[in-house]
Amino acid sequence: MTTFLDFEKPIAELQSRIDELRRTAEGGAVDIDAEIAPLQAKAEKLLHDTYARLTPWQKTQVARHPERPHFKHYVAGLIEDFTPLGGDRAFADDNAILGGLGRFRGRRVMVIGHEKGDDTASRLKHNFGMGKPEGYRKAIRLMALADKFKLPVITLVDTSGAFPGVQAEERGQAEAIARSTEACLNLGVPLVATILGEGGSGGAVALAAGNKVLMMEHAVYSVISPEGCASILWRTADKAADAAEAMKVTAQHLKELKVIDGIIGEPLGGAHRDPGAAVQALGDAVEAALGGLEGLSPEALRHARRSKFLAMGRI
Repeated sequence: MTTFLDFEKPIAELQSRIDELRRTAEGGAVDIDAEIAPLQAKAEKLLHDTYARLTPWQKTQVARHPERPHFKHYVAGLIEDFTPLGGDRAFADDNAILGGLGRFRGRRVMVIGHEKGDDTASRLKHNFGMGKPEGYRKAIRLMALADKFKLPVITLVDTSGAFPGVQAEERGQAEAIARSTEACLNLGVPLVATILGEGGSGGAVALAAGNKVLMMEHAVYSVISPEGCASILWRTADKAADAAEAMKVTAQHLKELKVIDGIIGEPLGGAHRDPGAAVQALGDAVEAALGGLEGLSPEALRHARRSKFLAMGRI
């Protein structure tokens, strides 16, 4: 059963009515198709109209939807013979950032990304996708391995930000993020990054400094969460909706600002309503992006990547 968001209440009420009618007719001889059909059409139109005019704050809510597909779903749907590689060879293995080798539509690739988890136990295991220093150092190790064996890198970003705990800071969180960003920029192989849901702060950029940066249609990408921004500017998180509007966090705003290169369309109502279609749409977009980078020399890839990020914000 789909979990409805606050702004989807009218849709939820219609769907509840439809479900109630279906339950009433179960096992009976009453034909209710004539009554359900207009309600279903009305619900679909309302869903279409609602998602056609989402505000940045509503898109933030969709990006955080608990049923939205995560790293493991995209890997399962797109990567054959996936072999996970763990550990930073220095401290520990961070379950918030996963990675490994596999085949993507005939190509050998390295896949790295954040995993948030989809229930209480897995969210705790993966620390809600908030990477620690050892996670970013693992990513650096895997990128170096990909560079050595000339494997394209695909990163799947979905994090509210790097873990802000004291222990993470003691182990060099800022340095690890900076080194991971540097590793992305120095790669001599193609790097295609996709923002799946949330792309928060340096914790996201550390895996997203790619030749091509794509975003799912209802994903968000920003230097700080809307709540964090509101707490700084207005001293209250209640202004998060205003902050989201001002920060231009949506894929549509960021494409216009040339921060990202492309937007991947989602099924009507968000990726959580049809995860399979969302996975395949992402696969098609990544395949096209990788195809456009084939044949470029390591020097050309590095130059294009660095020029892309240096150009951001220039008038």
